[in-house]
Amino acid sequence: MPLVPVSALWMLSLVALAQGDSMENSFVVRAGTRFTSRSYTSMLSVPNGERFGLWSWPEMCPENFFAVGFSLRVEPNQYAGDDTALNGIRLFCSQNGDRSFLYTVESNSGYFGDWTDPQWCPSGVLTSFQLRVEPHQGMFGDDTAANNIKFRCSSNPTLEGQGMSWGEYGYWSTECTEGGICGIQTKMEPYQGALDDSSLNDVRFHCCSNSQQ
Repeated sequence: MPLVPVSALWMLSLVALAQGDSMENSFVVRAGTRFTSRSYTSMLSVPNGERFGLWSWPEMCPENFFAVGFSLRVEPNQYAGDDTALNGIRLFCSQNGDRSFLYTVESNSGYFGDWTDPQWCPSGVLTSFQLRVEPHQGMFGDDTAANNIKFRCSSNPTLEGQGMSWGEYGYWSTECTEGGICGIQTKMEPYQGALDDSSLNDVRFHCCSNSQQ
């Protein structure tokens, strides 16, 4: 039996936990920046992202792969401590609906919290999103910026992440008109040490077309 990297084994167990026996043979690989040369047709964005941080590197699913599910890195309520809420978004990419072999993309993620169980389109691919954001809390407030996200699937269901509840959802993005979401780029505030951390502030997603297959 070939050796599997520890990170891949961790992701494999995570997927199996979420999907039960039907996903027990799934193999999951982190795509990283290996496929950033993939062509895309449009970029999805929303107007309510927050101001802190800079846009990080993009990560793309491989050619012919599209996002079919996602997981969030979320820090729970810290009460008297510094809250950061949403720290990362990880997409799971499959080819032609076959979830036995998956790639993940997440761009840059923050330091705080744990990854939630993946959520999946029952069929089809992710096509649009809506971001829950807490606005800037002023000089002496505790900024959390992005708190949660919703995705629409091409098969129509809406999936809401297991994020935090501060702030409000803004407008839905436009939709990928052909194909689906195939890449991600996050806007992250770097670690602030003893100062106020907000972590993930904004995100945008790439659309790729089925015509490229």
